[in-house]
Amino acid sequence: MAGRTARLVLLAGAAALASGSQGDREPVYRDCVHRCEERNCSGGALRHFRSRQPIYMSLAGWTCQDDCKYECMWVTVGLYLKEGHKVPQFHGKVSLNAWFWSTVFHTKDTDLTEKMDYFCASTVILHSIYLCCVRTVGLQHPAVASAFRALLLLLLTAHVSYLSLVRFDYGYNLAANVAVGLVNVVWWLAWCLWNRRRLPHVRKCLVVVLLLQGLSLLELLDFPPFFWVLDAHAIWHISTIPVHALFFSFLEDDSLYLLKESEAKFKLD
Repeated sequence: MAGRTARLVLLAGAAALASGSQGDREPVYRDCVHRCEERNCSGGALRHFRSRQPIYMSLAGWTCQDDCKYECMWVTVGLYLKEGHKVPQFHGKVSLNAWFWSTVFHTKDTDLTEKMDYFCASTVILHSIYLCCVRTVGLQHPAVASAFRALLLLLLTAHVSYLSLVRFDYGYNLAANVAVGLVNVVWWLAWCLWNRRRLPHVRKCLVVVLLLQGLSLLELLDFPPFFWVLDAHAIWHISTIPVHALFFSFLEDDSLYLLKESEAKFKLD
């Protein structure tokens, strides 16, 4: 009983760690969000917010609280840069959630942990495509990004429902993820090649895309585990860790570029 309780405590702790990022826990950010919500998200201020909110943002479920979190994120980023600190990560839940369930599944293979591992992996791929859409199209056409997000959520719901309620088809799941993964790779790769000279930091994204494609070959290989511990799948998991770190570095550089670009336009206006 004590052992089971300890495992539950560890799982709960891991889930709590995965529920937020450094930026989310920053006191300045939390205080800013609290003050913003008190000032703008109730009574007449809330009605004013809703009256001026674009219809596509309303349909996408963007709330006053979401707006406060977004604005305060940039306030916090500005303070970090002013003090010479590295930009913190905000709202980093999707990838951490996938890694969490992957760890649980590889620790204890059950029907539930297997499904959560597979479903979270699909979510990460779809989230990457959505991120690509936002970066390539959504900044100029937010309505397109909102509609695309709704489509991806619909596809994910249909995918999970089929595998959960109809039949857990490994072949279908593999084909679906490969197809979506190819769209993801081609889209990111095209954007990287188009902008590689104008934006030097895009090279990091290009390296990430190529590395992930190369490492994915490990999933197709089958050989006896080294030292009877590290098989192809395990090596793939280990190899993707530095790749994700490089991708975060690209996102950091790109966010700083967009922030400076936004500040320049604001000064001109």
